[in-house]
Amino acid sequence: MNKRSLIAGVLSVCLMLAMLPAAFAVEQGEANITPQTTMKELRENPSIKGSGYYTYCREMLPIESLYWQNKTLAQYAKPELVEDCAQAMNLVVENYNNGVQVTWQIYTPEEIEANPSLGGAQLFYYPASTPGGKYALVVPGNGNGVTSEMEEGGSAAYQLHEMGYTVFVLRYRSFLAASDNAPLQDLGRAVQLITENADKFQVQSENYALVCFSAGGQLGGLFANREIGYGNYPVPKPGVLLLSYPFVDFTYGKLAYHVLIDPGTREWRYYMTSLAEAVTDDYPPVYFWYGKDDQVLALMGFEKQGPALEQALETHEVPHKVTVYNHAPHSIGTGRGTDAEGWVKDAVAFWEEQVG
Repeated sequence: MNKRSLIAGVLSVCLMLAMLPAAFAVEQGEANITPQTTMKELRENPSIKGSGYYTYCREMLPIESLYWQNKTLAQYAKPELVEDCAQAMNLVVENYNNGVQVTWQIYTPEEIEANPSLGGAQLFYYPASTPGGKYALVVPGNGNGVTSEMEEGGSAAYQLHEMGYTVFVLRYRSFLAASDNAPLQDLGRAVQLITENADKFQVQSENYALVCFSAGGQLGGLFANREIGYGNYPVPKPGVLLLSYPFVDFTYGKLAYHVLIDPGTREWRYYMTSLAEAVTDDYPPVYFWYGKDDQVLALMGFEKQGPALEQALETHEVPHKVTVYNHAPHSIGTGRGTDAEGWVKDAVAFWEEQVG
């Protein structure tokens, strides 16, 4: 080989090496999601896909995604939270593009291999701009049998992140997968994962807030009881509970849950216990709100919901704040355009007042 050929060969190799990063680069999407983005466009955004964030908050069956794919986010999400929901998805895109691992499995690969349903229990991570602070864990509701990670979860996560907090959104097993206290177990394992990896997530393990919606409120409330919840893992007691239109008592749904989810068992299940019964003298401080026009809570027996929880908190002298709005329907998340708009700031002020 002559000198000229050798130089050409070396230059060719150098050029190939320079191109390697581009060849193996992860495709990234743009943070341009708006209420007018279609669900297909949102789900095909390379960064949303790559992040693993679960965006199927209405589809109980995979075929239902065909109906929604050409609908806009504004048509898919509730109008009270669509703006925050869109911004939450943009934040997911930005985090993914910056190399953040957005999706975390709660259970180990070995556990998931033994029980594939555990693979659906996940945490979605929104790191704070400034590390080392407190964190909030959002536990969305599960209306229609599907957890609301993008709507209630994402909208709350976005507002809390904008206020400087690290936020996690929990996807937990629900509907027919909720047997054997699965949702409560998923919540416990999620807090355990965060606690054991507090340095990696760059958060304080103490004084965290559980931010819970609807049926997620009952889960968070039970977890705040040492005997039923956090003491079984073990992890620190929640600093506060911040509950939006919580189910305090499943009332008329208990029998249906038992027949559908846990037929044949006589053992205790999470949906059997009223949240009011779980309140103890050492219970964490509670902030909660609901609306007078909440028809879902009305169907569950209004007096067994918010009023029963407030009475229990007063009886056990637990620090609390409750707000009952005239206009605040169920499942409105951050509640833009309703009487409940701004509740997140009010709840955070309560959190800081209680734990500093």
